[in-house]
Amino acid sequence: MTAVTDHRDHSDPTGGSGEAHGSGPSGTSGAEGEPNPGRTSRATGRDTGHARVEVDDQGSEDARGNRRPRETDGAWDDGLIARRVSQAGDDGAAGDTEGGTGGEGGAHEGRGGAHGGAEARGGADASPGSTLYETQLRGRLDSLRELIGLSRTRLDRKTLAEAGRVLDEAAARRRLSEEHTVVAIAGATGSGKSSLFNALAGVTISDAGVRRPTTAAPVACSWTDGAAGLLDRLDIPMRLRRRPAKSPDGEAQLRGLVLIDLPDHDSAVAAHREQVDRILALVDAVIWVVDPEKYGDAVLHERYLRPLAGHAEVTFVVLNQVDRLPGDAAEQVLDDLRRLLDEDGIALGEYGEPGATVLALSALTGEGVGELRDALDHFVAERGAAVRRISADLDAAAARLRPLYAAERRPGLSEAAQVEFADRLAEAVGAEAAGEAAERAWTRNANKACGTPWLRLWRWYEARNAPLALRPRPGPQAPVDEEAAARQRVEQAVRMVADKAAYGLPAPWAQAVREAAARGGQGLPEALDEVAVTAGPPAGRPPRPGWWPLAVLVQASMTIVQVIGGLWLLAQVIGITSPNLGVPVLLMSAGIVGGPCVERACGVAVRGPARRYGAEAERRLREAAAACGKAHVLDPVGAELLRYQEVREKYVDVIGVGRAGGVTKLSTTSR
Repeated sequence: MTAVTDHRDHSDPTGGSGEAHGSGPSGTSGAEGEPNPGRTSRATGRDTGHARVEVDDQGSEDARGNRRPRETDGAWDDGLIARRVSQAGDDGAAGDTEGGTGGEGGAHEGRGGAHGGAEARGGADASPGSTLYETQLRGRLDSLRELIGLSRTRLDRKTLAEAGRVLDEAAARRRLSEEHTVVAIAGATGSGKSSLFNALAGVTISDAGVRRPTTAAPVACSWTDGAAGLLDRLDIPMRLRRRPAKSPDGEAQLRGLVLIDLPDHDSAVAAHREQVDRILALVDAVIWVVDPEKYGDAVLHERYLRPLAGHAEVTFVVLNQVDRLPGDAAEQVLDDLRRLLDEDGIALGEYGEPGATVLALSALTGEGVGELRDALDHFVAERGAAVRRISADLDAAAARLRPLYAAERRPGLSEAAQVEFADRLAEAVGAEAAGEAAERAWTRNANKACGTPWLRLWRWYEARNAPLALRPRPGPQAPVDEEAAARQRVEQAVRMVADKAAYGLPAPWAQAVREAAARGGQGLPEALDEVAVTAGPPAGRPPRPGWWPLAVLVQASMTIVQVIGGLWLLAQVIGITSPNLGVPVLLMSAGIVGGPCVERACGVAVRGPARRYGAEAERRLREAAAACGKAHVLDPVGAELLRYQEVREKYVDVIGVGRAGGVTKLSTTSR
């Protein structure tokens, strides 16, 4: 059970936080084999295991199986965008306000033991557990609560329920005594855990013998008063609660210890195994008792130790019955046990490093029991086991959530993807074709205005006498299936931009991005049709530049000169005027040559304005289509990406400063 390292620093605004209930075996314990970020085995470098927590949408269950309602409704709005509840008035005598997953609860001054008043005052008299909680857990639990609120509409209830259970159990533990440390003794059949329990208590409390299973129900032994609430949470009846032997030295040494003797975890009775799993999920620490014969048992390592590898700092592993081993065999077995623990990913607390405590002893002869007692005394005196257990459960919950929040790349849409989307929409509305049509219309209008009358008359005649099949038809010339093809292009553009926006995102958020794009894309073809009408080139003649009247006047002059020259020649032919061919021929030649020259010059001069007019028409239509696509598709997709960015930042806060691993290396900005 890996605990929080002391160098981490977090601040958590006053609000509900749930106690991590732990990570026991199947049913109530951690998902086996899942990694826990921030804790690796020194020898193997493998990720450690972590807890599994579970709660449904209606609430969670306490140790007795009673339903506890969810308490989030009063803290958050609709669950879509969670916001931190105002902390005004939470300091001073109000104490620590807690509420599991919803920010409610309450540990007012004087409630839940001495920690309420010390925490409310925030002074130097705060207990070590309160100090550890304030510096290491409060901010992470608050971030997890907000993370759940932000993720409700994107993740399934079961996934969020497991994280919510961590908050609920953390709140439940925080409301109880911080002056006590609950330690369970667990082990297999015949390992001697009941004998060790009696040896630590100094009196025979738990039955020990050859009959299997010997321990049928958990037995509790408390060295000091005030642990009733903790034992009620474990659902241990009054008849199974004991006190150790009267010994002032013993009571002073283990003051605050609550020791629980569990049934065999490999018992043939299913109810015994269920009790073990339930209590292991709630205690602050565990002493695993193994014997020289079954210390490598696969059930122990695969079902318990490996999944709980992240809880190493609140784990003791005791090799019992070493009196049965000759010579240095005990050291060899102990070394082999350390090797197996290291393969399980459990960090060993050696050379001053945080980790599991591994000891060898004999409960029968008392050899090594004093060393375990001293280790427990130091462990209990720190008053930090509960915080370390909650932190380890929080690490495990964060590790389970990692695939749902850690992206493979920076989230967002690149400029290239947005430009490509706009190009596809422009193609769907025919922006380029519209620009070319506008350019041709400008040129055609110029030719009509600046062309010679005889050429215009000839073109009119050709058009009038052309076959019906070749005559231009009014209205759009698009094929019958062009609308369907345009719709398909729009749908394909929406799918492509959604895939690019969702690439690398965790599955729930990628699905949310695709769904947002699909919803926006449903009305996009119709909106683009309206854009094509409103933003396309205006009907009628294109605007004329200022030099067109002068060109028309010059062309008219050429025509007049040509007509005058022709009439003059005709008058000379019929004898009305005296013969003089030079002047009329010159006039006719000037008109015949000058008219086409003016038309050609105007045609050259009109190319630039016509091209600019067509480009402007294409630009307007392209921009209108891009704006339509942005409003219908890109903005909803961007909103989903911003939501993911927010929840990922909260997830990084849940992991804690310096514990984010690869997640903190990801950019927290999205375009």
